[in-house]
Amino acid sequence: QVQLVESGGGSVQAGGSLTLSCVGSGFTYDTYCMGWFRQVPGKEREGAATIDRGGRTNYAESVKGRFTISRDNAKNLLYLQMNSLKPEDTGTFYCAAARCSSGFIARILRSAEINYWGQGTQVTVSS
Repeated sequence: QVQLVESGGGSVQAGGSLTLSCVGSGFTYDTYCMGWFRQVPGKEREGAATIDRGGRTNYAESVKGRFTISRDNAKNLLYLQMNSLKPEDTGTFYCAAARCSSGFIARILRSAEINYWGQGTQVTVSS
């Protein structure tokens, strides 16, 4: 049974920091590209950051320079370090896994490419 379980969401003031974590199980973690998506009510999920099997990363322009995605394949963990948070970062953040080849170079994943989703964790940034 495949599971992705996020943790670390919460409420923070603008300028603050949060770290999201996601642990995967039930699939061969290191053969998947991993990503974080954000969703706000009434809108589609948008990719925020991707990390490929080789550890290369890519970020949406809105988070570049503020967010850092990383992975620990030995522990099936994915992280998103979020600094200098803004109110517009508010939303539900989802951990996502996409089957990809070893030659895939990180770009922002599309929702249609995702094989597994986490349940989501809420991030609220107040001004």
